[in-house]
Amino acid sequence: MSHSSQKVRSMRILVLGGDGYLGWPTALHLSQCGHEVAVADNFVRRQYDFELGVESLVPIESLHTRIATWHRLTGKTIQSYIGDLTEADFTYDMIRDFRPEAVVHFAEQRAAPYSMIDRKHAVYTQVNNVAGTLNVLYAIAETDPDIHLVKLGTMGEYGTPNIDIEEGWLEVEHKGRKDRVLYPKRPGSFYHLSKVHDSHNMEFACRIWGLRATDLNQGVVYGQQTPETSLDDRLATRFDYDAVFGTVLNRFVVQAVLGHPLTVYGTGGQTRGIIDIRDTVRCVQLACENPAERGEFRVFNQMTESLSVAQIAETVARSFPDEVVVDNLTNPRVEKEEHYYNVVHSGLVELGLEPHLLSDTLITSLFDVTKRYADRVDLDAMRPRVDWRGALKGETRR
Repeated sequence: MSHSSQKVRSMRILVLGGDGYLGWPTALHLSQCGHEVAVADNFVRRQYDFELGVESLVPIESLHTRIATWHRLTGKTIQSYIGDLTEADFTYDMIRDFRPEAVVHFAEQRAAPYSMIDRKHAVYTQVNNVAGTLNVLYAIAETDPDIHLVKLGTMGEYGTPNIDIEEGWLEVEHKGRKDRVLYPKRPGSFYHLSKVHDSHNMEFACRIWGLRATDLNQGVVYGQQTPETSLDDRLATRFDYDAVFGTVLNRFVVQAVLGHPLTVYGTGGQTRGIIDIRDTVRCVQLACENPAERGEFRVFNQMTESLSVAQIAETVARSFPDEVVVDNLTNPRVEKEEHYYNVVHSGLVELGLEPHLLSDTLITSLFDVTKRYADRVDLDAMRPRVDWRGALKGETRR
């Protein structure tokens, strides 16, 4: 049943990681929908850029400037909290102060390559992500168990099993008995493993404490603009194209505009779920406005279509007016390059999502963004620099 036509009351929604690529446009979208929004961040995503010597292709303003610009343009206020979720006192104090009805949780280290750089980055990723989420779960349980946690998971939790991927749960029959279990996970990086641990901790908290949570297992997001971020350059969100935090579509778009070959890892047969950034913010809105029940751990596969890396490269090449060459590189990741991939993703559509699909029009708009900021491209940033087999080469003692 679609809920999209119902008039929705204003809610208090706290967006964790609200300075990030998805957190910022989500906060603007929720604010524009009439909700009372606060954001929290510790700005560590900006620190990763300094560490890696890269930056967003599109310049981004400080959080203070972004919030002030939004207020000037719309008259709407977004409150901010600056701190780290791994600090329990900060997390508790923030939730007690804002008293949210929903907490949207984007505040994690989100890059698989970053988590695979070495031992130090693997440990950091898991401690940051898992401990931060545990603090949020405890803060909700002890402050107000009615608060609905809407958490960004990832389709990468599932890996590439040789059976259909259901939405979070699997009905199993074994030796004549049946049960409903969390869908088996086979993640492909220490980052994706951290998301699996989050999912299990959330399911446990719902089952034992009666919390309510929605896990949004999101595909690869593409696009850089939403109706809200397009209102003013100072509201822009990130455009990452580097080999660590960038998406494959962004990298291909930049390479096409510069006249460079599109660098496909391996055969390009790796198939993934993808989703437009405009659909991401809408999915979060739908999850918040239609909360899970008390004690329910609800999972949505947040994607709109599946494409292989080779198909994404073909779409970019077809959309670009000039000739584009594809260059197949040795794959630095350890992953199946040809595999079965069929995903159930009906839950959000049933709530009212009307998906945007990857189109030549969307890619053309990304070409325009890239042309505008082409002088900011760092060619070295696109070269793969993280090898999944690094631990086997004695490269982890850093």
